[in-house]
Amino acid sequence: MLVDYKKANIYQKDGILVLKDVDFHVDEGEFIYIIGRVGAGKSTLLKTLYFELDVHEADQATVLNHDLRELKQKYIPALRRQMGIIFQDFQLLGDRTVRANLQFVLKATGWKDKGEIEERIQDVLSDVGMQDMADRYPHELSGGEQQRIAIARAILNKPKIIIADEPTGNLDTETAHQIVDLLRQITNSGTAVVMTTHNISLLNEYPGIVYRCINQKLEDITAGYNTMSLYEEDVPSAKKVLDYSDRVDL
Repeated sequence: MLVDYKKANIYQKDGILVLKDVDFHVDEGEFIYIIGRVGAGKSTLLKTLYFELDVHEADQATVLNHDLRELKQKYIPALRRQMGIIFQDFQLLGDRTVRANLQFVLKATGWKDKGEIEERIQDVLSDVGMQDMADRYPHELSGGEQQRIAIARAILNKPKIIIADEPTGNLDTETAHQIVDLLRQITNSGTAVVMTTHNISLLNEYPGIVYRCINQKLEDITAGYNTMSLYEEDVPSAKKVLDYSDRVDL
């Protein structure tokens, strides 16, 4: 089990409780969506997974076999090297080429041999269909291309889990579907993917395990869910039919 939360309380940095009694589990090769309204706790939950926020109140709270209730700061860098983290705004280094962005990560995580570094860079760029972009700068790439590079960066060290916070939020619909398809392919190697999204159409095209943050709770709604049932509680009964623009903020 890569992540195992039982009855965990999740707080923001300011001490506000956002989710209580959380049961959340991630195993190898799983593809997991977390949905919910803005401010419902999705990103806060993810921050606990990559140790940006602490978890002290829980019956169990383990990530990569480490108990978050007792985790010492000195172990966090090594644990983060077993993860890939993807953000909505890409967070590439704008003054460096794609190759230099990836070299920076590899060197920072202990890679030293120049030949092995270059081979790994070519491998991950090929994996994301960007093998011809190594010498481009981020500003020379489209949003979808930048996100592909962000994914390449995330898989450099063959992580056990990828944590993706709204990875399609700044992308058009077609590109968003391409990015999610790419993330789904990554799970075939055994890497788990946990992603937050407002793009509910993705859940129908690329099924996975679905959790919803609502009313300070995290609900597993995978079994029997459908797009409309996710929202019937959240909209007036007179408005049962929602177009996509109504759904994206949920």
